[in-house]
Amino acid sequence: MPEVLRTPGYLRLLLVAAVVGVPISLAAFGFVTLEHAMQNGLWQHLPHKMGYSVAPWWWPLPLLTVAGLVVAGVAARLPGAGGHLPVNGLGGPPVLPSALPGVVVAALACLSFGAVLGPEGPLMAIGSGLALSAVRGARRAAAPEMVAVLAAAGSAAAIATVFGSPLVAAVLLIEAAGFGGPRLTALILPCLLASGVGAVVFTGFGAWSGLATGGLALPSLPPSQSLRAGDFLWGVPLAAVIGCGVALLMTLGRHVADWTTRHPSRRIVMCAIVVGALVAGYAASTGRSPEEAALSGQSTLATLAANPHSWATSALFMLVLCKGLAWCVSLGSLRGGPIFPVLLLGAATALLCQDLPGFGTLPGLAVGLAAAASATLRLPVSATVLAVLLLGDHGTDQVPVLVVASVVAFVVGELARAKWAPRPPAPAPADPS
Repeated sequence: MPEVLRTPGYLRLLLVAAVVGVPISLAAFGFVTLEHAMQNGLWQHLPHKMGYSVAPWWWPLPLLTVAGLVVAGVAARLPGAGGHLPVNGLGGPPVLPSALPGVVVAALACLSFGAVLGPEGPLMAIGSGLALSAVRGARRAAAPEMVAVLAAAGSAAAIATVFGSPLVAAVLLIEAAGFGGPRLTALILPCLLASGVGAVVFTGFGAWSGLATGGLALPSLPPSQSLRAGDFLWGVPLAAVIGCGVALLMTLGRHVADWTTRHPSRRIVMCAIVVGALVAGYAASTGRSPEEAALSGQSTLATLAANPHSWATSALFMLVLCKGLAWCVSLGSLRGGPIFPVLLLGAATALLCQDLPGFGTLPGLAVGLAAAASATLRLPVSATVLAVLLLGDHGTDQVPVLVVASVVAFVVGELARAKWAPRPPAPAPADPS
């Protein structure tokens, strides 16, 4: 490793990573601020101006139709097809600068108009593309390893802003890299540096400007309590159920993606309308706002965590059912990130079980967050760190049940995926002649 650190090219790469963290964080700030403003305008201010106290049950149908038309147009006409499908994971391959306009347009249309996806995927793409724009095209072609490291550093700088901590970005990259030793250190140093600089700039600029970004946070939680045997006795099977359910939804989402890619112009719009119908079905059946089942879910997650007993069991059940199916369809057809909505699904599933004897509300919430994140990211350590940071001061006390839930959900999810994966066709019998 000392030889790598003494390499002039690597030291220049660290300098570039630190420098690009500043504009990337500002671009991420602008993106999430604009997305948050568009969401508020479409889902709160516009219904109020039309005389509704909350958006009516049918509100998602026209909005999601518009989102589908925009994504279909971007996928057909702009470079990069609007970014990678979220069913393929949190991030995709390095994004070239030429693909950034399509990524931004498609993501803003989906995330603001009601797709059940989060901003983390587009933010990673924006960070990757902006980082690579600092390097000439000929240089990128001649140094593919440098491209991969710089793109990862840009993605880390962007995603650190939305998760609220460079630690999450660093752990995600460590676990996703799949290798160790000097190669891992060579990758993680520029990523950690860029994400740290980006988080500082993002936080400072947000405080100075006073603009809202709608980041992922849980300002209020149920009262803290010590873990008991019942928390593990109920938490383990609950984590297994969540892991299996997430794996099933993501497997179905992959089938949606296969179906959509054969005729994307028409089928993307059809999928968006289905998402709108599912969200409208939630609102019509519960009498609650369709906004709760639409969008990324971070505001609904904060509300749910702050007042878990204020939700009727039937409303929680319909939220899990309708938002889960809408998330599944969104994964395979629209543009965004997979993790934000599934955190709400995991929390809501856990709170359905909050009246079980010996099962605490806060440990249940911890199990739901960790299990859902682990089964979706397929990175149990990253999922645990994310859940601990979300729970704030209460997170340390919940670490044992968080770790167990994360591992159980990961193992069950992987076993379920292996069982449901399409099997290759059997080889043809040999010709006896």
